[in-house]
Amino acid sequence: MKNVWKYSLIASIGGFLFGFETAVISGAEQIIQKLWQLDAFWHGLTVSISLIGTIFGAIVAGRLSERYGRRPVLSTIALLYLVSAIGCGISPFWSMFLLFRFLGGVAVGISSVVGPVYISEISPAKDRGKLTGLFQIMIVSGIFVAYLTNFLFVNTGENAWRYMLGIMAIPSCVFYLLLKKIPESPRWLALHRDIVQANIVFDKLGQEHLVSKTEMYTHKKKISLWQRKYSKPIAFAVLLAFFNQMTGINAILYYAPRIFEIAGFDEQLTYLQPIFIGGTNVVFTLLGMSIIDKFGRKKLLLVGAIGMFIFLILTAFGLKEGHSSYLLFYIIGFIGAFALSQGAVIWVFLAEIFPNEVRAKGSSLGSTTHWVFAAVISWIFPVIVEGGKNGGFYIFLFYGAMVVLSFVFIIFLPETKGKTLEGINKDVT
Repeated sequence: MKNVWKYSLIASIGGFLFGFETAVISGAEQIIQKLWQLDAFWHGLTVSISLIGTIFGAIVAGRLSERYGRRPVLSTIALLYLVSAIGCGISPFWSMFLLFRFLGGVAVGISSVVGPVYISEISPAKDRGKLTGLFQIMIVSGIFVAYLTNFLFVNTGENAWRYMLGIMAIPSCVFYLLLKKIPESPRWLALHRDIVQANIVFDKLGQEHLVSKTEMYTHKKKISLWQRKYSKPIAFAVLLAFFNQMTGINAILYYAPRIFEIAGFDEQLTYLQPIFIGGTNVVFTLLGMSIIDKFGRKKLLLVGAIGMFIFLILTAFGLKEGHSSYLLFYIIGFIGAFALSQGAVIWVFLAEIFPNEVRAKGSSLGSTTHWVFAAVISWIFPVIVEGGKNGGFYIFLFYGAMVVLSFVFIIFLPETKGKTLEGINKDVT
């Protein structure tokens, strides 16, 4: 198990970069809007261009990782993060900035598929939730560090935004170097190369061999995801990813300083308060990961939905009042409920709900859905908020309504805790 944790931790660093890349723009977005004199529409594009990149990344992730393996693709991701960080930090004009933010988004999209899939494929069933959850823990840690570095750099002059974005080059290099220490996924090896090589890796992981199931893993035939027998996992993955973004989580993470500005807080506080949001995200994600294999995915989702609804409604009415001293607590409450439920579950669920032969493709579909709606939500947020009176009130009211619908959907989800990946396959296909 020692090696499993080590390899999972290294692979999950991609999640740290994922979180940092997605949240760091919150500190730079207002500076960039003024620098390049962007109206609400083009500003929305500038913030969401990374998310548009994630869509492309998620779409190709399944094919790339199936063809070349999980480990080589993870190494490519590390290099993409590095190029994006350096490029954004030195961009002299807007279009160049968009290009490098887009590349960073591509890295996030691929990472959101391949990282969790790799970890799920090296994990024993009893600990798969915790181990795959390392990826989510690293995501929220990256978000927290992004908020922290934004706060530290905000008063460093006109190039503050360059430092905010460029510092990601350091963990990108660390990630690339550490990836040399992990093996290829044994399940990928069994599917594409040799069962003997796969079992050598299983020995390193301290897990049982797959010899008795050779016929399941060694076929070379390409299998299409779009078959009737996969309709249930496809529906579960797509709808969970859809509702994950309809809660408004990325709008809050991307525009946290702006939300507090709308509520009337001064500039220094608008950059300080997101640190509390990021810290809450980390704490409740850790809590969710510690209990996910005990209480299961479904219970966490249902309880979290109730909490999210309450705090989204409170946030909506707090913004309608123009200034609410309790707004920070409302948003922290929402973040806590989200991190404990949707945040803790989504990447675990997407990585385990599909059968082995189409896992990467299925996870890619779920991730693509996630990022499509993340881009939509992030693009339209400033348009709605700046479009008229009480825009913030109405958009948070909408998020609350979507949480109610998600609660109904979650009731029909299967529980996957404690089951082997092969056992889950039998239950949903």
